Amino acid sequence: MDHTESRDGTDEPTDDTRTTPEPEPAPAPESASTSGSASGPTPTPASASAPEPEHVPESAKKRRRPWVRRVRRAVLVLALVLIVPLVAVETALRVNYMGDPADGTYTRDRDAMWLGHAWVDGRKKDADVTALAGRLKDTGVRDLYVHTGPLEHDGTLPRSVYPRARWFIDAVHRELPGVRVQAFLGDVLANGGPEGLELSDAATRAEVVRSAGQVLDTGYEGVHLDLEPLHSGDGHYLDLLDDLRKLTKDRDAQLSVAAHQIDPLPHLHSVAGLVADHPKWWSQEFFGQVARRVDQIAVMSYDTARLFESTYGGYVAQQTSLALEVTPPTTHLLMGLPFYYESNPSHWGHAETVGAAVRGARLGLSRTDPDRELFGLAPYIDFAATETNWKEFKDGWVR
Repeated sequence: MDHTESRDGTDEPTDDTRTTPEPEPAPAPESASTSGSASGPTPTPASASAPEPEHVPESAKKRRRPWVRRVRRAVLVLALVLIVPLVAVETALRVNYMGDPADGTYTRDRDAMWLGHAWVDGRKKDADVTALAGRLKDTGVRDLYVHTGPLEHDGTLPRSVYPRARWFIDAVHRELPGVRVQAFLGDVLANGGPEGLELSDAATRAEVVRSAGQVLDTGYEGVHLDLEPLHSGDGHYLDLLDDLRKLTKDRDAQLSVAAHQIDPLPHLHSVAGLVADHPKWWSQEFFGQVARRVDQIAVMSYDTARLFESTYGGYVAQQTSLALEVTPPTTHLLMGLPFYYESNPSHWGHAETVGAAVRGARLGLSRTDPDRELFGLAPYIDFAATETNWKEFKDGWVR
């Protein structure tokens, strides 16, 4: 925050002890003659002082600065346009966080977790897998999305970036029977900057499909795709999902995706697109189109810029309801949890807590589809998780 220092004494008025002599009174005009002859006015002596300037009313001074009133009016209008809707939205989210979740809205033993790249590049050992198994024991986590990329911008995936993937898959199966391991593949899309993966290129999409087959050959039980920033309505992305779904079905594997948040206000992604190259949200319609093409869809329900726990929790409740409304019951819906702490304009750590996210997801589930079986929560990410994150997850969701 910028701080403005006070001015020094040079701006203060000086004490001028000089006085200005008062002007001498002008000589009175001679009286008119009483003889009846008209006499002309007596001329004013040249030595008489000049007349005082005419007094200007205060209202006239104001009229000389109409731009001041225009600026003040514009500032007021801008404040109303920005602040009033913001206050209304925050109030609505706070209200959305009120109430109690329905009984039974706890883990369905269909949760997932994102894991970092260290599990497949050689940094982790058997003891680390044993510790991870201890963390996940008695939780509902049944899918692990382990970072195996990133993809090259042409869609290819060098095998050299995941040399220990087979070891990790076998270790998980040994320590955590029944838990699936999926390859978390991602890249930056070209629409978010000068470089990146170009979805509009058919050859690039074909390479992504080949890379998916490559990781399935390694032993992964699914492909988890995270391409960002992805514009709402991107038909090339839907084409890619169709091609990937054919591959994963033939291999009896899972296809899952990380999804953007849904418009909290109608058409917000379109409005945001006017001022940003990569708007944050998807339309609810597009979210549904993606959900119908995959086995699992995980909402990245964090980095929301909410300032309070109550409004963040209300936002997650809203996102959960919006996603449930368009996700078919045959698709497994997961809501992401922030297992990390940051403090910046897009993510206020004191507000985006795991406890608020869990309660918000339960509220949304309670209000929209409390009996949904294919529903879970997904912590992001293992290497940044704190003891508080784990405790709030287990206390609020795992029963």
